[in-house]
Amino acid sequence: MRETKELQSPSSRRDFLRRSALAAAAAAQVAAPASAEARSQAAAGANSYALAVRFNKYLRVTDVTDGLDAVGRADLTLMDAGIRPLWMGMRFFGPAVTMRVVPTNRRMPPVSRADALKQHSIWSTMGGWHADVNKHLEPGCVIVMSTSDAPECGYWGSNNSLDMMSRGVAGIVTDGNCRDTDEVIMQKCNVACRGIGRTIIPGRVELVDVQTPIGCGGVMVRPGDIVGCDWDGCIVVPIEVAEDVLAIAARIAVDDKKARRRLYDRLGRKPDESVDWESAAAYYKDLL
Repeated sequence: MRETKELQSPSSRRDFLRRSALAAAAAAQVAAPASAEARSQAAAGANSYALAVRFNKYLRVTDVTDGLDAVGRADLTLMDAGIRPLWMGMRFFGPAVTMRVVPTNRRMPPVSRADALKQHSIWSTMGGWHADVNKHLEPGCVIVMSTSDAPECGYWGSNNSLDMMSRGVAGIVTDGNCRDTDEVIMQKCNVACRGIGRTIIPGRVELVDVQTPIGCGGVMVRPGDIVGCDWDGCIVVPIEVAEDVLAIAARIAVDDKKARRRLYDRLGRKPDESVDWESAAAYYKDLL
Protein backbone atom coordinates (compact mmCIF):
# COMPACT_ATOMS: atom_id res chain seq x y z
CA MET A 1 0.00 0.00 0.00
CA ARG A 2 2.87 2.35 0.86
CA GLU A 3 4.54 1.56 -2.46
CA THR A 4 1.31 2.46 -4.32
CA LYS A 5 1.09 5.84 -2.51
CA GLU A 6 4.72 6.61 -3.39
CA LEU A 7 4.07 5.84 -7.04
CA GLN A 8 1.08 8.16 -6.96
CA SER A 9 2.90 11.06 -5.28
CA PRO A 10 3.66 14.21 -7.33
CA SER A 11 7.41 13.81 -6.89
CA SER A 12 7.28 10.22 -8.08
CA ARG A 13 5.25 11.22 -11.13
CA ARG A 14 7.71 14.02 -11.89
CA ASP A 15 10.62 11.59 -11.63
CA PHE A 16 8.81 9.14 -13.86
CA LEU A 17 8.08 11.82 -16.48
CA ARG A 18 11.66 13.10 -16.32
CA ARG A 19 13.06 9.61 -16.82
CA SER A 20 10.64 9.00 -19.69
CA ALA A 21 11.66 12.27 -21.35
CA LEU A 22 15.35 11.42 -21.01
CA ALA A 23 14.75 7.94 -22.43
CA ALA A 24 12.80 9.40 -25.36
CA ALA A 25 15.55 11.94 -26.06
CA ALA A 26 18.20 9.22 -25.98
CA ALA A 27 16.14 7.07 -28.33
CA ALA A 28 15.74 10.00 -30.70
CA GLN A 29 19.50 10.58 -30.71
CA VAL A 30 20.07 6.94 -31.60
CA ALA A 31 17.31 6.92 -34.22
CA ALA A 32 18.43 10.14 -35.92
CA PRO A 33 21.84 8.84 -37.05
CA ALA A 34 20.27 5.55 -38.07
CA SER A 35 17.71 7.45 -40.13
CA ALA A 36 20.45 9.63 -41.63
CA GLU A 37 22.47 6.52 -42.40
CA ALA A 38 19.45 4.93 -44.09
CA ARG A 39 18.95 8.06 -46.17
CA SER A 40 22.65 8.09 -47.04
CA GLN A 41 22.54 4.45 -48.10
CA ALA A 42 19.45 5.07 -50.22
CA ALA A 43 21.13 8.05 -51.89
CA ALA A 44 24.30 6.02 -52.49
CA GLY A 45 22.23 3.26 -54.07
CA ALA A 46 20.51 5.67 -56.43
CA ASN A 47 23.84 7.32 -57.24
CA SER A 48 25.35 3.91 -57.96
CA TYR A 49 22.81 3.19 -60.69
CA ALA A 50 23.22 6.65 -62.22
CA LEU A 51 27.02 6.30 -62.26
CA ALA A 52 26.91 2.77 -63.66
CA VAL A 53 25.08 4.04 -66.74
CA ARG A 54 27.98 6.35 -67.47
CA PHE A 55 30.60 3.66 -66.89
CA ASN A 56 28.70 1.46 -69.31
CA LYS A 57 28.75 3.83 -72.25
CA TYR A 58 32.34 3.95 -73.54
CA LEU A 59 34.67 2.63 -70.86
CA ARG A 60 36.71 -0.55 -70.94
CA VAL A 61 37.80 -2.47 -67.87
CA THR A 62 41.36 -1.27 -68.55
CA ASP A 63 40.31 2.40 -68.53
CA VAL A 64 38.64 1.88 -65.17
CA THR A 65 41.65 -0.06 -63.85
CA ASP A 66 43.85 2.91 -64.65
CA GLY A 67 41.36 5.19 -62.90
CA LEU A 68 41.50 3.00 -59.80
CA ASP A 69 45.30 3.17 -59.88
CA ALA A 70 45.05 6.97 -59.94
CA VAL A 71 42.92 7.11 -56.77
CA GLY A 72 45.17 4.73 -54.84
CA ARG A 73 43.21 1.50 -55.19
CA ALA A 74 45.74 -0.24 -57.46
CA ASP A 75 45.24 -4.02 -57.57
CA LEU A 76 42.90 -4.03 -54.56
CA THR A 77 39.76 -4.42 -56.66
CA LEU A 78 40.96 -6.63 -59.51
CA MET A 79 39.12 -9.94 -59.39
CA ASP A 80 41.13 -13.10 -59.94
CA ALA A 81 41.95 -13.34 -63.63
CA GLY A 82 40.50 -16.86 -63.59
CA ILE A 83 36.99 -15.36 -63.41
CA ARG A 84 36.28 -14.89 -67.11
CA PRO A 85 33.37 -13.89 -69.34
CA LEU A 86 32.02 -16.94 -71.15
CA TRP A 87 32.05 -15.31 -74.56
CA MET A 88 34.05 -12.58 -76.30
CA GLY A 89 32.20 -9.30 -76.72
CA MET A 90 30.47 -9.50 -73.34
CA ARG A 91 30.72 -6.16 -71.57
CA PHE A 92 28.83 -4.62 -68.66
CA PHE A 93 29.07 -2.32 -65.65
CA GLY A 94 26.44 -2.18 -62.92
CA PRO A 95 25.80 -1.90 -59.16
CA ALA A 96 26.42 -5.12 -57.28
CA VAL A 97 23.65 -7.23 -55.82
CA THR A 98 25.51 -9.80 -53.74
CA MET A 99 24.82 -13.45 -52.95
CA ARG A 100 26.71 -15.78 -50.61
CA VAL A 101 26.51 -19.50 -51.22
CA VAL A 102 28.13 -22.13 -49.01
CA PRO A 103 28.68 -25.89 -49.39
CA THR A 104 25.92 -27.87 -47.73
CA ASN A 105 26.50 -30.55 -45.09
CA ARG A 106 23.52 -32.73 -46.02
CA ARG A 107 22.37 -34.80 -48.96
CA MET A 108 19.32 -34.65 -51.14
CA PRO A 109 17.23 -37.79 -50.74
CA PRO A 110 16.81 -40.02 -53.80
CA VAL A 111 13.69 -39.15 -55.78
CA SER A 112 11.28 -41.16 -57.85
CA ARG A 113 10.78 -40.77 -61.58
CA ALA A 114 7.63 -38.83 -60.84
CA ASP A 115 9.56 -36.37 -58.66
CA ALA A 116 12.63 -36.04 -60.88
CA LEU A 117 11.60 -32.57 -62.03
CA LYS A 118 10.93 -31.42 -58.46
CA GLN A 119 14.47 -31.62 -57.11
CA HIS A 120 14.90 -27.85 -56.78
CA SER A 121 11.51 -27.39 -55.11
CA ILE A 122 12.28 -30.28 -52.74
CA TRP A 123 15.60 -28.62 -51.89
CA SER A 124 13.71 -25.40 -51.23
CA THR A 125 11.38 -27.11 -48.75
CA MET A 126 14.48 -28.57 -47.09
CA GLY A 127 15.74 -25.03 -46.49
CA GLY A 128 18.36 -24.90 -49.22
CA TRP A 129 17.51 -21.27 -49.90
CA HIS A 130 17.73 -19.07 -46.81
CA ALA A 131 17.34 -15.79 -48.71
CA ASP A 132 15.65 -14.40 -51.82
CA VAL A 133 17.71 -12.37 -54.25
CA ASN A 134 14.83 -11.55 -56.60
CA LYS A 135 13.37 -8.79 -54.43
CA HIS A 136 16.69 -6.90 -54.63
CA LEU A 137 17.02 -6.92 -58.41
CA GLU A 138 16.77 -3.69 -60.36
CA PRO A 139 17.35 -3.12 -64.08
CA GLY A 140 21.05 -2.61 -64.65
CA CYS A 141 22.31 -4.43 -61.55
CA VAL A 142 25.08 -7.04 -61.58
CA ILE A 143 24.68 -10.19 -59.50
CA VAL A 144 27.94 -11.12 -57.77
CA MET A 145 28.07 -14.50 -56.08
CA SER A 146 30.59 -15.94 -53.67
CA THR A 147 30.58 -19.74 -53.46
CA SER A 148 32.91 -20.22 -50.48
CA ASP A 149 35.10 -22.74 -52.35
CA ALA A 150 32.14 -25.05 -52.92
CA PRO A 151 32.87 -28.13 -55.03
CA GLU A 152 31.66 -28.33 -58.61
CA CYS A 153 28.14 -26.96 -58.88
CA GLY A 154 26.60 -25.30 -61.93
CA TYR A 155 24.60 -22.76 -59.96
CA TRP A 156 24.05 -20.68 -63.09
CA GLY A 157 22.80 -22.31 -66.27
CA SER A 158 20.81 -21.75 -69.42
CA ASN A 159 17.50 -21.25 -67.61
CA ASN A 160 18.17 -19.15 -64.51
CA SER A 161 20.74 -16.90 -66.22
CA LEU A 162 18.23 -16.16 -68.98
CA ASP A 163 15.63 -15.48 -66.29
CA MET A 164 17.97 -12.91 -64.74
CA MET A 165 18.50 -11.23 -68.11
CA SER A 166 14.72 -11.05 -68.55
CA ARG A 167 14.54 -9.17 -65.23
CA GLY A 168 16.97 -6.54 -66.48
CA VAL A 169 20.11 -7.86 -64.77
CA ALA A 170 23.15 -6.53 -66.67
CA GLY A 171 25.41 -9.45 -65.80
CA ILE A 172 26.34 -12.26 -63.42
CA VAL A 173 29.78 -12.71 -61.86
CA THR A 174 30.66 -15.76 -59.79
CA ASP A 175 33.79 -17.37 -58.43
CA GLY A 176 31.99 -20.68 -59.04
CA ASN A 177 30.72 -22.49 -62.11
CA CYS A 178 28.22 -22.12 -64.91
CA ARG A 179 26.68 -25.05 -66.78
CA ASP A 180 24.72 -25.45 -70.03
CA THR A 181 27.37 -23.16 -71.46
CA ASP A 182 26.56 -23.91 -75.12
CA GLU A 183 23.11 -22.41 -74.57
CA VAL A 184 24.32 -19.63 -72.24
CA ILE A 185 26.72 -18.48 -74.97
CA MET A 186 24.18 -18.89 -77.75
CA GLN A 187 21.63 -16.88 -75.72
CA LYS A 188 24.28 -14.19 -75.06
CA CYS A 189 23.62 -14.34 -71.34
CA ASN A 190 26.20 -12.19 -69.56
CA VAL A 191 27.87 -14.70 -67.25
CA ALA A 192 31.46 -14.45 -66.00
CA CYS A 193 32.63 -17.44 -63.99
CA ARG A 194 35.69 -19.31 -62.80
CA GLY A 195 34.81 -22.59 -64.48
CA ILE A 196 32.29 -24.82 -66.17
CA GLY A 197 30.24 -27.19 -64.04
CA ARG A 198 27.85 -30.05 -64.75
CA THR A 199 25.88 -30.59 -61.57
CA ILE A 200 22.68 -29.05 -60.18
CA ILE A 201 22.26 -27.22 -56.87
CA PRO A 202 20.22 -29.56 -54.61
CA GLY A 203 22.41 -31.43 -52.13
CA ARG A 204 25.48 -29.36 -53.00
CA VAL A 205 25.16 -25.72 -51.93
CA GLU A 206 22.88 -23.47 -49.93
CA LEU A 207 22.18 -19.78 -50.49
CA VAL A 208 22.64 -18.21 -47.06
CA ASP A 209 22.85 -14.44 -47.60
CA VAL A 210 22.03 -11.69 -50.06
CA GLN A 211 22.97 -8.00 -50.05
CA THR A 212 25.86 -8.38 -47.64
CA PRO A 213 29.59 -7.72 -48.21
CA ILE A 214 31.25 -10.75 -49.78
CA GLY A 215 34.61 -11.82 -51.12
CA CYS A 216 34.66 -12.79 -54.79
CA GLY A 217 37.81 -13.48 -56.76
CA GLY A 218 39.96 -12.26 -53.89
CA VAL A 219 38.33 -8.83 -53.53
CA MET A 220 35.62 -7.26 -51.40
CA VAL A 221 32.28 -6.62 -53.08
CA ARG A 222 29.57 -4.66 -51.26
CA PRO A 223 26.02 -4.01 -52.37
CA GLY A 224 26.08 -0.93 -54.60
CA ASP A 225 29.77 -1.13 -55.56
CA ILE A 226 30.08 -0.91 -59.34
CA VAL A 227 31.21 -4.14 -60.99
CA GLY A 228 32.53 -4.27 -64.54
CA CYS A 229 33.42 -7.02 -66.97
CA ASP A 230 34.79 -7.40 -70.47
CA TRP A 231 37.15 -9.82 -72.19
CA ASP A 232 40.03 -8.54 -70.03
CA GLY A 233 38.30 -9.71 -66.84
CA CYS A 234 36.26 -8.38 -63.91
CA ILE A 235 36.80 -5.39 -61.68
CA VAL A 236 35.10 -3.70 -58.71
CA VAL A 237 34.81 0.07 -58.22
CA PRO A 238 34.10 0.95 -54.55
CA ILE A 239 31.17 3.35 -54.59
CA GLU A 240 32.95 5.95 -52.44
CA VAL A 241 35.58 6.54 -55.18
CA ALA A 242 33.35 5.86 -58.18
CA GLU A 243 32.86 9.50 -59.21
CA ASP A 244 36.59 10.22 -59.25
CA VAL A 245 37.33 6.95 -61.06
CA LEU A 246 34.69 7.75 -63.67
CA ALA A 247 36.13 11.21 -64.35
CA ILE A 248 39.69 9.90 -64.67
CA ALA A 249 38.72 6.83 -66.71
CA ALA A 250 36.68 9.00 -69.10
CA ARG A 251 39.72 11.18 -69.80
CA ILE A 252 41.92 8.13 -70.30
CA ALA A 253 39.38 6.53 -72.67
CA VAL A 254 38.97 9.65 -74.82
CA ASP A 255 42.74 10.18 -75.01
CA ASP A 256 43.29 6.54 -76.00
CA LYS A 257 40.62 6.67 -78.72
CA LYS A 258 42.07 9.90 -80.09
CA ALA A 259 45.61 8.47 -80.20
CA ARG A 260 44.50 5.26 -81.86
CA ARG A 261 42.48 7.20 -84.43
CA ARG A 262 45.70 8.91 -85.53
CA LEU A 263 47.32 5.49 -85.89
CA TYR A 264 44.31 4.24 -87.90
CA ASP A 265 44.77 7.22 -90.22
CA ARG A 266 48.50 6.53 -90.55
CA LEU A 267 47.76 2.91 -91.44
CA GLY A 268 44.96 3.82 -93.83
CA ARG A 269 42.55 1.80 -91.74
CA LYS A 270 38.84 2.63 -91.78
CA PRO A 271 37.79 4.02 -88.36
CA ASP A 272 35.51 1.87 -86.21
CA GLU A 273 33.53 2.58 -83.05
CA SER A 274 36.53 1.86 -80.83
CA VAL A 275 38.22 5.06 -82.08
CA ASP A 276 35.15 7.30 -82.14
CA TRP A 277 36.67 9.75 -79.70
CA GLU A 278 34.33 12.56 -80.73
CA SER A 279 31.24 10.72 -79.45
CA ALA A 280 33.00 9.76 -76.23
CA ALA A 281 34.23 13.32 -75.71
CA ALA A 282 30.75 14.71 -76.27
CA TYR A 283 29.23 12.22 -73.81
CA TYR A 284 31.82 12.97 -71.12
CA LYS A 285 32.17 16.68 -71.83
CA ASP A 286 31.28 17.57 -68.24
CA LEU A 287 34.20 15.46 -67.02
CA LEU A 288 36.94 16.40 -69.47
